[in-house]
Amino acid sequence: MKKILLLGGSQSQIPAINKAKEMGLYVITCDYLENNPGHKLAHEYHNVSTTDKEAVLALAKQLKIDGIVSYASDPGAPTQAYVAEKLGLPSHPYQSVEILSNKDLFREFQKQNNFPVPKAQSYESFEEAMNDIDQFKLPIMIKPVDSSGSKGVSKIYSFDLLYEKVNEALRYSRVKRFIIEEYIESYGYQVDGEGFSINGELVFRSFSNTHFPISNVNPFVSIGSSWPLDMPEQIQNRIHDEIQKVLSLLNMKTGPYNFNIRVGEDGNVYIIEMGAISGGMWQPQIVQITTGIDLVEYTIKAAMGEDCSDLNFIESSEFWSTYILNSQTSGTFKGIAIDEEFEKNYIKDYQLFVNEGDFVSAYTGADKKIGMMILNFSTREEMLEKMENITDWVKVSVDSSLVEQKRN
Repeated sequence: MKKILLLGGSQSQIPAINKAKEMGLYVITCDYLENNPGHKLAHEYHNVSTTDKEAVLALAKQLKIDGIVSYASDPGAPTQAYVAEKLGLPSHPYQSVEILSNKDLFREFQKQNNFPVPKAQSYESFEEAMNDIDQFKLPIMIKPVDSSGSKGVSKIYSFDLLYEKVNEALRYSRVKRFIIEEYIESYGYQVDGEGFSINGELVFRSFSNTHFPISNVNPFVSIGSSWPLDMPEQIQNRIHDEIQKVLSLLNMKTGPYNFNIRVGEDGNVYIIEMGAISGGMWQPQIVQITTGIDLVEYTIKAAMGEDCSDLNFIESSEFWSTYILNSQTSGTFKGIAIDEEFEKNYIKDYQLFVNEGDFVSAYTGADKKIGMMILNFSTREEMLEKMENITDWVKVSVDSSLVEQKRN
């Protein structure tokens, strides 16, 4: 039985764990959180951090694995590429994945290769940033260079907030670097997406609309996506071409991607982020529902060196979305109230990751989700209207009184 090492065992990794088992593989998981639910589903678990490249390499050698995957986990992507490259297993080039996984390296790559890119610069301290701050036009974004799930990301309209937000970004950066970049005003929705390349050619893409919360906690962490993308075909083709340019320049091979892209009011296509992994938040599951393409299976096949040449681009004609159940305050989870008609007409599946009485954190990053929903709609207009106002019909109840007492 061939062995596959999956980096991580959280809720987000469970689809890959189950799929690999279905495919007849011996599944090994690793991370430093032994209580993650995916580990119970694997054949074997090891308490090794997914970001410790040398430790994972040593484990992979010891186990004599045949493939390695960092499914829906940005921090593990460089480790996957590093270990695979060292062991001669299928992967994208490690150096290329490093560029995609670090916001400052990616911005520099974009500048050098004449991509549309916002004015951006990385720093290690508030003092460094202050020496340069006059070159930026407000509003600006402040981001950890290596965080995922929008953790530690801020937008500010006044440099008076710079110190506070820089410290917040550094708190979420493993390498203790942050990037400042000018904000891009968007034409239409921000574009999320899943993609897959074979020998460096983008053969499959699925673009979606990104939905954000009205939030004082973190308005830049997505609360869901909806398909298909509400943009003209010619713009979608331009997005495709920009992604392909990245793949070609970085000598990418066979495997999955996820994208965050903005079409600016100036008409330019800005690739904000691009990861050499499948996205989480049930996005590959929606892709399978709408196109019949099982990106989870293709991701595992690519890692095992199996043939993926039958994968073709299929456009979705139905209207589906994901919604990330979340709380905008920290406290004790009391339950969810769902409008009866809304549930009957639109909700096709949902799952809670917490139980009543559990402590839940405010939605500062994607890791703070408390559940997921899949919804289906009859028209594009209905889908977008319902997604923009979903908290009118789906209400999360959290008792934050004890948290408030502690603050006072």
